Amino acid sequence: MVMPGFSSPRMPVQARLFLAISASLALTPVLTPEVGAIVDGLAPAKLAALIVSETIIGAVIGLMGRFFFLALQFMATAAATAIGFGGIPGGMAEDTEPAMAPATLFTLTATVLFFLADLHLEVIGALIETYAVIPPGEGLDSDTVLRRIADSVSAAFLVSLQVCAPFFVYSLVVNFLVGIANKLTPQIPVYFISMPFVLAGGMLLMYAAMREGLRLFMTAFIAWLAKG
Repeated sequence: MVMPGFSSPRMPVQARLFLAISASLALTPVLTPEVGAIVDGLAPAKLAALIVSETIIGAVIGLMGRFFFLALQFMATAAATAIGFGGIPGGMAEDTEPAMAPATLFTLTATVLFFLADLHLEVIGALIETYAVIPPGEGLDSDTVLRRIADSVSAAFLVSLQVCAPFFVYSLVVNFLVGIANKLTPQIPVYFISMPFVLAGGMLLMYAAMREGLRLFMTAFIAWLAKG
């Protein structure tokens, strides 16, 4: 439902349902020793409550991973606006709403790297480990969950800000210089003339910084998975 990549609207509902059923069948032999003794002979009402509780736990894990990609999309949109792409429409990547081209490129590339590095398997592995950390039937500790979600959101926005920081610095420097040029030559519409050069400089900066930025993002995401 919320795991990065799999929750994309570009993936058909039938494919997502097939993957969910396949993952459930694949994990059944692994989790039967732990879950079987608890589920066996359980009343229908308690069994339904257990299913809801485990679904919420899985959704929380997937949501914490998705926070990284949502934060990257947010910061990439802000960076695209900073380098002059604010008025240029774009297409959809990981959401139902269109995004600017640089934001779409950042988000889509990060999603591809997520699968190329087999990190989706690491997320599924973290889901399996939750049965040892939080045995079925014990429920969720709201304080712990909220603290983990807050830590995940903080880490996600921090690394996304580090990835997009060069674009914000570039925007400040360029707009400062354009402002000085506009003061020196008020007869010339400097802001309109400078727009192609601002876009060109932003694209060159994106070409130079995108590789290292996404490497930093994926390294932080892997470290978060290992820590979690």
